[in-house]
Amino acid sequence: MSDIITAAVEALNEKISGFEKVAKFDIEGEGSIIIDEDGARAGDDDADVTLLADVDTFRGILEGTQNPTTAFMSGKLKVEGDMGAAMQLASTLA
Repeated sequence: MSDIITAAVEALNEKISGFEKVAKFDIEGEGSIIIDEDGARAGDDDADVTLLADVDTFRGILEGTQNPTTAFMSGKLKVEGDMGAAMQLASTLA
């Protein structure tokens, strides 16, 4: 597991609580993170929604310097699957 995935899992577990769906962050060149009601962990399980981004975009979202909606609208963040779950996750991260 990459250092980026490890650090992201730790950061997400500090922010995420009560997320009732299953989401996957697919970070280009690094791997995937699963977020569900138990928190965040490295993994590539099936998910209700998959969010695809490069390392810089993902880091910006986690650090709060990149708005997830703006990233999506500008093409930096791609969403596959349940858009409602993506919006719920974005509000959880804000």
